[in-house]
Amino acid sequence: MEDPNADTQWNDILRQKGILPPKEEKEITEDDVISMVEKTIEEKSHGKAFDDMTLDELNEKEDDIDEKVQEKEFLPEKHTNLKRFFPSQILEIGLMRQRMAEMREASMKAKYGCVKEISKVDYVTEVNQAGEGVWVVLHVYKNDIPLCKLINQHIMNLAGKFPEVKFLRSVSSVCIPNYPDKNLPTIFVYYEGDMKKQFIGPHEFGGMNFTQDELEWNLSKIGAVKTELEEPPKKSISDVMDRAMKESAIDDCDDDNDW
Repeated sequence: MEDPNADTQWNDILRQKGILPPKEEKEITEDDVISMVEKTIEEKSHGKAFDDMTLDELNEKEDDIDEKVQEKEFLPEKHTNLKRFFPSQILEIGLMRQRMAEMREASMKAKYGCVKEISKVDYVTEVNQAGEGVWVVLHVYKNDIPLCKLINQHIMNLAGKFPEVKFLRSVSSVCIPNYPDKNLPTIFVYYEGDMKKQFIGPHEFGGMNFTQDELEWNLSKIGAVKTELEEPPKKSISDVMDRAMKESAIDDCDDDNDW
């Protein structure tokens, strides 16, 4: 026997004739409506979820969605009572605008993405007046110092990885006249125009084995970048010595057992 509560054309006819009682509509929650909205937007966007749309695509679709919402096309006829409880236009446009606002905010933050070369005359504008909420990482270098070349490569990669951070570099003689070569490489880290940290001289970086992950970790400890690294890329000297001592003690025990 066919389910009398099923949504079939036959049951609809029986209800119209009074043979079946009117179907009790399931209570629709706000989450259900939002799900319906998202599904409709996806259908109107040729199968592409609006969370996956670019800012240009959202802008292009906004006028069309406004028109469809005003016509209330996205609501199935059996749920027309929802118009009383969840105004469709407010819901859908609210979701769209929230998504667009999030993307605009991310776009504004991700406005750097590369390393900019500066000189002394640029220092105040680019560093001290970088703006509210802006982290600045400045590498002072010389081309003929191998460690400087290595760090230049690292900051180029990190600039692409963290486009919300302003990465700068400047030749020492151009940026700070008479700056001693023994202090190179140097990295200054600023936040909203105030210096938060400085790394001066090769001893700060540990030589040519200094990795990009180590630099990222050091910057994350200051707060300049939000890293996904869960622990320091390189063990501290004390950790290495502790491990060596433990391994030595194990070896000594093994030698004693041989006797």
